[in-house]
Amino acid sequence: MKKSVNLFVKTCIITLFFTQLNAQKIKGELKKWHKVTLEFKGPETSEKAEDNPFLNYKLDVTFKHNVSGKTYVIPGFYAADGVAANTSAIAGNVWKVHFAPDEEGEWTYNVRFVKGKWAAIRTSNKLKSAGFMDKVNGDFTIAPSDKTGRDMRSKGRLQYVGERYLKFAETGEYFLKCGSDAPENLLSYVDFDGTFKKDGIKDNLVKTWEAHKKDWKPSDPVWKDTKGKSIIGAVNYLASKGMNAFSFITMNIEGDDKNVFPYIDYHTLDRFDVSKLDQWEIVFEHGESLGMFLHFKTLEAENQGLLDNGGVGLYTKLYYRELIARFGHHLALNWNLCEETGDWQNPPRTFPVDVQGRLTLANYVNSIDSYKHHIVIHNGNWFTEIYGKDSKFSGASLQTNREDFGNVHGKVLQVLKEAEAGGKTWAVACDEPGDAQHALVPDADDPEHNNARKNGLWGAMLAGAWGTEWYFGYKHAHSDLTCQDFRSRDLFWNQGKICLDFFNDNKVPVWEMTSRDDLISNKGDYVLAKPGKIYVVFLKNGGTSQLNLENNNTSYKVFWYNPRKGGKLLKGKVTSISGEGPQSLGLPPKDKDKDWVVLIKSMSKS
Repeated sequence: MKKSVNLFVKTCIITLFFTQLNAQKIKGELKKWHKVTLEFKGPETSEKAEDNPFLNYKLDVTFKHNVSGKTYVIPGFYAADGVAANTSAIAGNVWKVHFAPDEEGEWTYNVRFVKGKWAAIRTSNKLKSAGFMDKVNGDFTIAPSDKTGRDMRSKGRLQYVGERYLKFAETGEYFLKCGSDAPENLLSYVDFDGTFKKDGIKDNLVKTWEAHKKDWKPSDPVWKDTKGKSIIGAVNYLASKGMNAFSFITMNIEGDDKNVFPYIDYHTLDRFDVSKLDQWEIVFEHGESLGMFLHFKTLEAENQGLLDNGGVGLYTKLYYRELIARFGHHLALNWNLCEETGDWQNPPRTFPVDVQGRLTLANYVNSIDSYKHHIVIHNGNWFTEIYGKDSKFSGASLQTNREDFGNVHGKVLQVLKEAEAGGKTWAVACDEPGDAQHALVPDADDPEHNNARKNGLWGAMLAGAWGTEWYFGYKHAHSDLTCQDFRSRDLFWNQGKICLDFFNDNKVPVWEMTSRDDLISNKGDYVLAKPGKIYVVFLKNGGTSQLNLENNNTSYKVFWYNPRKGGKLLKGKVTSISGEGPQSLGLPPKDKDKDWVVLIKSMSKS
């Protein structure tokens, strides 16, 4: 009898061991900067279960590097059957955590899985264990990444480092972006799961992205065997044009389009559509592999009071926690907390979004996002009261309002200067240059895009912006809501790449340079300079000009670059300058009345 009891106990112990072992899986490539997913078998539930799995359970995993001691607390999420992108499952017992390790070697993990009323958004240590994987721990070993080229995993996490430019953690490179800010409803796509396609609310704006189906490649991802090809093709197209950023809104209930939201339907704000969010992740992951920066626009003016009347309450916290849990592992992104924040007093909702509300939301997002991604807002009300060293905002997603883009340069300078005076250097991008009606019009309406190029693109970069994204005005075809073909601006994407190529190919150290327009003789032209070392001059209308070298006796080489056609650096009649005070740069090599970039580099090797 005693032997049989002991055998029974041993069998139970062995069964328990293997049950626990099989209850967790580690998926993904165990490599630095790659997505590593811990998958657990938890309680059987569903999106519509009476005991809400999104709100009344909380999964956090603490990852710690065994040598450095570096620690991350990463939120997890309910994943239905674990493969919902392909099955459209709404029920199951799979829970996941995505982690992007930033060091090689051994990492340990410890799981906290608790339950209770509103557990997901509570910080209490008194919440009850939910059993299953709670208190499970383990380890895994991370190898070096094998990625190269544009793939973000070859560069590491893009970080705000207290400077005007974001920096990759692995390579130490600074990042300059150019890409599309439109359409804001990029994710309003027919191949995504969800009720939005036939709920009777702006269904006419749901996209097919059919024009980009030809840009999909057989090696690219899909879901459900054939779905997703056209939106994947759209991302492929932008990358093929040399663009490295695209933006999208993740929730526009009551907004302009009304079809993009992470929830199971338009009216339920505390339950998420698992399969749709898994499908979004396929698009984002593909973009990251192509070197694309992901601009998450999380709210807009019309719905900034939808969740908790503009406060940071249950629905707001749950929304941002789910976004961060599912997508925070991506390496190059920013959280844009709202478009035109604080700038909406029209029906159907009237509410004040006060300064403290903006700061409180930034604090909350920063507390959940263990990776500390760049946090920005679109200007509605101006940024004045959210500057400061204690603010969790680290930059601006700047919007302007002139058809000719004529105030882009000055507005970038204004924000940089004001933020600095407030005690913190901001990284500023101009993400909606131009006005709402026109902005970046289709090639068919303006094939040369002279104002966009001169005042918007180069105006932003030579003010010290770390990049631009481009809005499509509503008075034109392929607008911010109706665009389904990025080729509508094909000629301008060429000009964007030409701009990026200039800075990257010539290794211009923009992070060491500041705007010095006062040094050029022609009013309205731009100068970015590290005096005594290097100057970049943008001459809007070519012609002759003088650069003030001030009080230094350094000798410089003078090169010309065509911002319309790109190519190699050229030489004009004046190939070098030296001496104190104003010095003539001579005339451009050709097209003397058109815009040119002049690169002036010190001959000194120091």
